[in-house]
Amino acid sequence: MAEQFDVIVIGGGPAGYHAAIRAAQLGLKTACVDAWTGADNKAALGGTCLNVGCIPSKALLDSSKQFHNLTHSFKDHGINAANPSIDVKTMVGRKDKIVKQFTGGVAMLFKGNKIASFLGKARLLKDRQVEITAPDGGKQTIAGTNVIIATGSAPIELPFARFDGKTIVDNAGALAFEAVPRRLGVIGAGVIGLELGSVWKRLGSDVTIIEALPDFLGTADAEVAKAALRELTKQGLKIELGAKLSKAEVKGNEVQLTYAGKDGEKQLVVDKLLVAVGRRAFTDGLLGDGTGVKLDERGRVVVDEHCWTGVDGVWAVGDCVRGPMLAHKGFEEGIAVAELIAGKAGHVDYDVIPWVIYTEPEIAWVGKTEQQCKAENIPYRTGSFPFAAIGRAVAMNEPAGFVKMIAHAQTDRILGVHLVGAEVSELVAECVVAMSFKGSSEDLARIIHAHPTLSEAVHEAAMSVDKRAIHKAN
Repeated sequence: MAEQFDVIVIGGGPAGYHAAIRAAQLGLKTACVDAWTGADNKAALGGTCLNVGCIPSKALLDSSKQFHNLTHSFKDHGINAANPSIDVKTMVGRKDKIVKQFTGGVAMLFKGNKIASFLGKARLLKDRQVEITAPDGGKQTIAGTNVIIATGSAPIELPFARFDGKTIVDNAGALAFEAVPRRLGVIGAGVIGLELGSVWKRLGSDVTIIEALPDFLGTADAEVAKAALRELTKQGLKIELGAKLSKAEVKGNEVQLTYAGKDGEKQLVVDKLLVAVGRRAFTDGLLGDGTGVKLDERGRVVVDEHCWTGVDGVWAVGDCVRGPMLAHKGFEEGIAVAELIAGKAGHVDYDVIPWVIYTEPEIAWVGKTEQQCKAENIPYRTGSFPFAAIGRAVAMNEPAGFVKMIAHAQTDRILGVHLVGAEVSELVAECVVAMSFKGSSEDLARIIHAHPTLSEAVHEAAMSVDKRAIHKAN
């Protein structure tokens, strides 16, 4: 007879491990099935985020920023370093050490919360049975009163640019280069393309980013996108918009690209090609016969606003369902579902999910863009404030960017905040809190912000909505 659990979580990534830990905290007998293994072929919980996504990319972003500052910015501080060099092996090794620390940390949390961890590929069967195929091919079945599907996502592969793990790579491959590529091509100017393109550009690579869409960061506020494009271009990133790749041929140690640009067909030869055109829900082989769980046309598990599949006791969270593919969105969905299973009021506010791109400068936003307000005929006012007028930003030698706030013209309720500049990944949290409590621009304008801090830009932007910012002409 199959071992019985109150909750079985399929997937140990951000959504899955949060769901499992919260379920265990609430006294539910919990199991988690995950197939991810590390370099030692042992379980490596944390999914894409901890293994080849959020955490390792930030490690390399920080390393590359340090090197870039050493070679470009430190001289402004009177700091000189002769003949700096890069040891890519050490840099990547540091990244791998951080990954191991955090994946091991999740394993310790599972142990501390008495969560049963199974290594292998899970397949949901009818009546909430879960078949587990171990790496050696062995099979076993466990059963759950509730099953939470959290299988995450996988990189989208282009039919004419297949991943080979060496010359044409996905995000995982671009995090493990053994040397700085002399010429790096990137397909897709989204989060992954911009972040990893920035890493290797800072380290000395000649980077060209090819984006099929005509607008840069079309989901961001247009003013922020324009400012970000200007700053990234200044740094030497070559970003071609409205350019569609049609061919990628590996010839020896090079990739020959053919794409249609604004000025007709173009050719580009690179040493490495990163394909970052998006991700798809990873639901391959997930469902057995008779489960009743449905997938949509994009392979995502169909759920309602509470992440319920419509099948008794079966839920789904994270990248494998509708909504933005963001780790923190998955965190909250996993926690909310565990609480709903335990009879509590789990909830996710999808209107205040922050977005962040960890380039230099950083890009962040929450809520509606100005173009969305116009399209929806929402009356609004805006206020903005530049980091160039913030003492802390100038002292840090990072004056680029601004904060822009959008508030309802009648109620003054904050509709959206859009930021580009130093450490805006941290500043956006204040805006999320204000919006979560239905705050107004006046609320933020009346709150005392420490001086000198970068957060003063949020304060002044809020004041600017009412045309009363102190440190700029209104």
